Amino acid sequence: MKAEKNPAAPHYNADIQNARVGIVASRFNGFIVDRLVDGARATLQEQGIRDNAVVFLQVPGAFELPVAVKKLADEGNCEGIIALGAVIRGETAHFDYICSGVTNGLMRVSLDHGLPVGFGLLTVDNEAQALARAGEEDNKGRDAAQAVLEMISLLRRVRQ
Repeated sequence: MKAEKNPAAPHYNADIQNARVGIVASRFNGFIVDRLVDGARATLQEQGIRDNAVVFLQVPGAFELPVAVKKLADEGNCEGIIALGAVIRGETAHFDYICSGVTNGLMRVSLDHGLPVGFGLLTVDNEAQALARAGEEDNKGRDAAQAVLEMISLLRRVRQ
């Protein structure tokens, strides 16, 4: 049986033209998150999304991602929003509460607004795992941007 080349490869085309996309990124663990932002921005540019069609917001940490994503969603100017952050496990349960809260908050915004929210939150055990997921070839910011663009395309087709 022949395996699919890349099942996560984008499944969209020209019907993402003129899309307006938000990126909300945390400053905490910025040395990782900046790489995710670069990956997301590169993907948007490669797919023809102009810089002036991208709204970029930074928040202090991952826990603040849902409220900023919700604010962008409430404004109604974006067809999709990419949420980017990195939470690295520490010695306390803080990691579990943050990861769960952010995940649930982002999903709630997505469902409440019928809006694609790209989940680019790294939830890793150590810095090496974070760097591996924020690299040139494997970049979860790029993956989150691709998911948002595919969902914008899908939702546009559904509306037609």
